Amino acid sequence: MPAAEEPLALPVTFRPVRTRTVLMTVGTVMLVTFATVAFAMPRWSPLDRGVFMATGVMIFGLLSLLSRPKIVAAPDGLTVINLTTKRQLEWAEVLRVNLQPGDPWVYLDLADGTSLAAMGIQPGNGKEHAVREARRLRTLAEAYGTSESGG
Repeated sequence: MPAAEEPLALPVTFRPVRTRTVLMTVGTVMLVTFATVAFAMPRWSPLDRGVFMATGVMIFGLLSLLSRPKIVAAPDGLTVINLTTKRQLEWAEVLRVNLQPGDPWVYLDLADGTSLAAMGIQPGNGKEHAVREARRLRTLAEAYGTSESGG
């Protein structure tokens, strides 16, 4: 069944593209603005300019951190990258992919009884898109995990 295999082609990366684009654009504009102001102030000392530039770099870094989340599905499992953490999961560890109304992102129910937030799929980027991406991830988990239909 070639039609069934097409959506299961790996690797697949799930990322909130719109959010990432906005954050990186704002971060770049802020960095350029801080640099321009730092060098445009004739009476500022080098220390003042450096501190102002460092503030712009920190803002850019924070916005870059916020744009980091993604989920990478590969034949050997999932890599879930959230704001400050990265976790490798084998397909057998992922029991269920959940996206309930009102959830800020997808949650993965894991074999060890815990749940893992997977911020790479967020309804804030469009509810229909998030539901479609969550279904794709669920299909991958069922096909590559230890479900009745896959393995």
